[in-house]
Amino acid sequence: MAERFAYIKVKPLEEGGYLATSDSIPGLVAQGRTYAETVEIATDVARKIAESCIEHGDPLPEGLDSVPPERIAIPVAINE
Repeated sequence: MAERFAYIKVKPLEEGGYLATSDSIPGLVAQGRTYAETVEIATDVARKIAESCIEHGDPLPEGLDSVPPERIAIPVAINE
């Protein structure tokens, strides 16, 4: 099982919760109540996008070049 990195942006929402998007994975949008939950959901969405591409014979998004659908690691930069 190989891992690649996909970078996401997580920002707080005015109404509460967080929103994650990715420039490297078009279509990745995830929303959660907490920062950790949002990252977990974004990881699942990225995995599902990769699985869908493989299932339909489509190329993986550039950010997921050679990633198998089993696991995707997403590093998150935290501005302190």
